[in-house]
Amino acid sequence: MGKSRLEAFSDGVLAIIITIMVLEMKVPLGADFSALIPLLPIFLSYVLSFVYIGIYWNNHHHMLHTLSQVTGGILWANLHLLFWLSLFPLATGWMGQNHFARGPTALYGGVLLMASIAYWILQRTIIVSQGGGSLLARAVGKDFKGKLSPLLYVLAILATFQAAWMAQGLYVLVALMWLVPDRRIERMLERG
Repeated sequence: MGKSRLEAFSDGVLAIIITIMVLEMKVPLGADFSALIPLLPIFLSYVLSFVYIGIYWNNHHHMLHTLSQVTGGILWANLHLLFWLSLFPLATGWMGQNHFARGPTALYGGVLLMASIAYWILQRTIIVSQGGGSLLARAVGKDFKGKLSPLLYVLAILATFQAAWMAQGLYVLVALMWLVPDRRIERMLERG
């Protein structure tokens, strides 16, 4: 299988995930702006998840550009990542509907944690498949952000039971950390 087919399939799944999340936001009853106030937690959780899906899409896109061939292991690792990302609508909706309550906020963190682990597994599977001197292996290097993110998710999940706002702050922090463009792979592709 060519990498373009893998990329197209993954892009389609991510587009569906975003579509499901936005369709979960119900139109408020009432014609004045105060009718939007009860939707604020749902909207904020949607924005956070939209940013996360965008981050995964962007990094996934760059990572797949380093592929020279697609193996069965890469296909399964990619499906594993898509599985965890497909749980974003459930976790997002539950957290927003319940105004960032502890249980839903912890579940959201669990989904973030598992998606980050699945991304790491996909990354490692590609590196093993392509070799230790591969473009991706050289680009990723020590992968500080990739190692720090799961630790922050675990910390956030634990913090949820003290105060859910601390967990939310950590989720936003990790998203902001990844919003800063990670040009490692782009630079490697430019060098050849």
